[in-house]
Amino acid sequence: MSETVLLVGGGGREHAIARAVSDSSATLYACAGNRNPGVAREAAGFETLETTNPTAVTAYAREVGATLAVVGPEAPLAAGVADALDEAGIYAFGPQETEARIETDKPFQRRFMREHGIPGCPAFETFDDPAAACEYVDSHDGDLAVKPAGLTGGKGVKVIGDQVTAAEAKSYIRESDHDRLVLEERLVGEEFTVQAFVANGDLRVTPAVQDHKRAYEGDEGPNTGGMGSYSDAELALPFIDENDYMTAVDILQATVDALGGYKGILYGQFMLTADGVRVVEFNARFGDPEAMNTLPVLGTDLLEVLVAAREGDPLPQLTFTPRATVCKYAVPEGYPTDPQGGTRVAIDADSAGDALLYYASVDERADGIYTTTSRSFAVVGVADSIAAAEAIAEDALAAAGEEGLRSRHDIGKADVVQKRIDHVAELRGE
Repeated sequence: MSETVLLVGGGGREHAIARAVSDSSATLYACAGNRNPGVAREAAGFETLETTNPTAVTAYAREVGATLAVVGPEAPLAAGVADALDEAGIYAFGPQETEARIETDKPFQRRFMREHGIPGCPAFETFDDPAAACEYVDSHDGDLAVKPAGLTGGKGVKVIGDQVTAAEAKSYIRESDHDRLVLEERLVGEEFTVQAFVANGDLRVTPAVQDHKRAYEGDEGPNTGGMGSYSDAELALPFIDENDYMTAVDILQATVDALGGYKGILYGQFMLTADGVRVVEFNARFGDPEAMNTLPVLGTDLLEVLVAAREGDPLPQLTFTPRATVCKYAVPEGYPTDPQGGTRVAIDADSAGDALLYYASVDERADGIYTTTSRSFAVVGVADSIAAAEAIAEDALAAAGEEGLRSRHDIGKADVVQKRIDHVAELRGE
């Protein structure tokens, strides 16, 4: 039976998924609120629609004869798009709305971890009264992370002692329109991500990745959706060892076991602290940019994973090419606080050199591709070492030019990676 796969979403993550699906024997269709030129060129058809509208997505899936669907972003999952596709008889590789709460509802996430004894959970309290939350800030001995309950695109968390003072955190709590908040102990260490394919009780993990959330070089500035990331030529990273990696995998397995019938991607964002591996958060989909690190080195046919998930079969064991990757995003000037869109993008797959090019939030017009007010495109170097992959990505950014764009050029640089190694050694007293 030939498979027709519908991809929901139009960002860089979805471009990476589209490329992986198009490398298989499947026929790909896609839908998104924006016309991502990279996704559109991989697909047999592309429909612009509101992806948080389950009826619209399901109607398009039926129109193209989809036999499988992959839901890329978190917002459609929160809106129940996977539920609607499943009910229509189109298997959606993505959790239904209830299971997606592991990402979309942070108070639920933390209570779930506590109730099921999942390791790595920080101390936390939840609040729906801003005054009570401010009182907790005053009474708590130590720094806190302030997290809105719902989805914020990676930009809603404020960390006392890192990004804001206690007074600024209280102003944020009072002035924001978030109706629920989680206040939890600040985790100090080095962050890393492990993503896993999950279905039928099976869990298949991918190489660890380190994302860079802060807007500017040297980890300065406000949080973003992610300015870039890197992975090594093995499952672990230079600053974590095999035991750290397997601890993260064990936490993911415990979470999957407690969730029951979860399907899709489970993404664990972890902090390697002086006390071991702790959980920053879970996401219910591929990371962006982390998908662009892991999917290019995935040796297993992605379609095989999707079909096994649908058929209730054991997921295939995953293989990965032993190569390092470095991903660097180009974003509009002013991003994320005051982004200035409308710049024509002066790069394409031919001019990116040896790098892989992934379009994200751009606008394809008759005379070219233009930036919007979110992350524009990513370039990914793949090589035998992080240093070599970084050089490939940096060369591609140079080809793109800098008019109306900026990037974090330090991602994957040797001194930045060494800083992480030294930080972990210091935490461990080595």
